[in-house]
Amino acid sequence: MSASTFRVERTTVSDEHTRDLSAATAQPSGFRFPSLTFTVPKELVHRASVAEVVLTDWQRVDDTHFELTAQWPRGHSFFTPVADGYHDPLIGCETIRQIGMLLGHAEFGVPLGHQFIVWDIDIAVRPQHLRVGWAPAALDIEVVCTEVKRRGKNLSGLRFEAVLRREGDIVATGGGSFSCMPPGVYERVRGGHHLGGDWYQLPLISPAAPQSVGRMSPMDVVLSPTGEADRWQLRVDTRHPILFEHAVDHVPGMVLLEAARQATAAALGRSSYLPLAIAGEFKRYAELDSPCMIEASRLPERGPDGEQTVLVTGYQDGAAVFRATVTAGEHGL
Repeated sequence: MSASTFRVERTTVSDEHTRDLSAATAQPSGFRFPSLTFTVPKELVHRASVAEVVLTDWQRVDDTHFELTAQWPRGHSFFTPVADGYHDPLIGCETIRQIGMLLGHAEFGVPLGHQFIVWDIDIAVRPQHLRVGWAPAALDIEVVCTEVKRRGKNLSGLRFEAVLRREGDIVATGGGSFSCMPPGVYERVRGGHHLGGDWYQLPLISPAAPQSVGRMSPMDVVLSPTGEADRWQLRVDTRHPILFEHAVDHVPGMVLLEAARQATAAALGRSSYLPLAIAGEFKRYAELDSPCMIEASRLPERGPDGEQTVLVTGYQDGAAVFRATVTAGEHGL
């Protein structure tokens, strides 16, 4: 069914609380100050902390096209500037993730409490417009939904593409896809692994040397050495305030993308680099009670400007969990 065959309204989310949140964002105190900026409600992007919300507004153009705004801070506790002064492209991946959650809830009627299963996220940046400036980066984002899937009247899945502009210039392009399911279905799918279930979490293991994976703090390292070249065990610190921003029953996709970024730094032997493109595919849940092994392999071809691409794959219990390609530019060390 194409999106044009059903009506999409900003206030069609069935959860009353979500409608109240949308209304509060659209018209604070009954009217709107055009010069004031608000973040979108944190609940609509699955964040517990307002400080981790990057989207600031949205509006529908038609059933499949939307316009959003976002802001990237000059400094962030985790998405720190990379390669001597560029915004971290991983915050672009987080922006893509938040776009999917927001549109799913606010424009396609997915109730709060339903689960989103992200299948892929990708982003490609344009370095000439990615420099950290004297003010936060204000973004205008155009989104087109290319695949809208419904089960009856309910959204079951969505794919979208986004163009992110900064002061009129394209700073990045990207997209992603997800499916969604009611809480009861999710609990049946997850078996005993849902929150509150009877499962054992692995203890925290030691980190790789931070500089070897492009990090400054051991707290931010998500790889642990195995003694084998280009092979690590995923280091899962559920106390991390950004990577595990709220309680979850599996390893979030953003943690896996960070593992890919760090594995690329180690595989290339570079303590600082600018990821020009990141594309991740998620095959199954990465569980918290079983070791997840991360492997990296450098692809032989170089780009016209010396770009190098690394394929990173995660395995758990003998099965592939995710795979990602990371393309590193010549920027950095």
